[in-house]
Amino acid sequence: MIQIDNFSYTYGKSRHTVFDGLNLSFREGRIYGLLGANGVGKTTLLYNILGLLQAKRGTITMDGTDVRLRRPEVTAECFIIPEEFELPPYSLKKYVEIHAPFYPKFSAKDMRRNLALFGMEENPQMGRLSMGQKKKVLMSFAMACNTRLLILDEPTNGLDIPSKSQFRKLITSGMSESRTIIISTHQVADIENILDNVVILSGGKVIFDHSIAETGEALLFGENLPGAIYTQPSPGGFYTVAPNTDGEESAVRLELLFNAVLMNREAIERAFSTRREAAPAEKDYTAYMPKGESEKASVEL
Repeated sequence: MIQIDNFSYTYGKSRHTVFDGLNLSFREGRIYGLLGANGVGKTTLLYNILGLLQAKRGTITMDGTDVRLRRPEVTAECFIIPEEFELPPYSLKKYVEIHAPFYPKFSAKDMRRNLALFGMEENPQMGRLSMGQKKKVLMSFAMACNTRLLILDEPTNGLDIPSKSQFRKLITSGMSESRTIIISTHQVADIENILDNVVILSGGKVIFDHSIAETGEALLFGENLPGAIYTQPSPGGFYTVAPNTDGEESAVRLELLFNAVLMNREAIERAFSTRREAAPAEKDYTAYMPKGESEKASVEL
């Protein structure tokens, strides 16, 4: 869906290079977590994906179309909720009447359902809402637009604990095979149970790009694990990341993963390489069975 090739971006006056030869792709039907330290360029990348900023070198395409062209058929399939925003001081009904026509797949039914999930009225006066309530309203509208690309920049900032749970339900219930959601956040605990893929940026490059499933197969996350490749203090000793050698998928802890990748990237990649080398031997045994038996084995598995 989104393809980024040899992308470089430099801030105008400072001439500071944020990205240099970045290559990355975002596929349909996936929820991506985009992680990185402050100032690494996450928001800059998101705005370039939408064509709102334009680099001089490299390309970013959506289904083969250069996003810099800002073609209506492409922009109608994109929605972003920035970290900071303002809503106009009138009713939600009026807001929808003005903005929904730009999104052909907008569903009023979905909008009502999303608002109900957050416990919000169907037609609040937006000028009277708190920041957290405004975020709930805009997320409800964004999901109801049913765009193929949805970008969320720090979406859980300003939400209380119950609302963060409702946010996760909203995202997972609104996913489809044709939709891509990119979430940029520092609040990793708020999203680690809904992600399909994790992308980590550092030094103008992608230093980690793997699915949650791959990560859980390659790495173990726990306390006081033997063979640790990353540790940080815990009340009972140390939180640890270690190579996964037993074949059982581990629950991924994003904070540990992020810190481990920044501190010991080479060891992390070795764990993935080792897992990839071992994987074919575990999956090819049915090739030696008669056809009927191999099909039966796959069903039983």
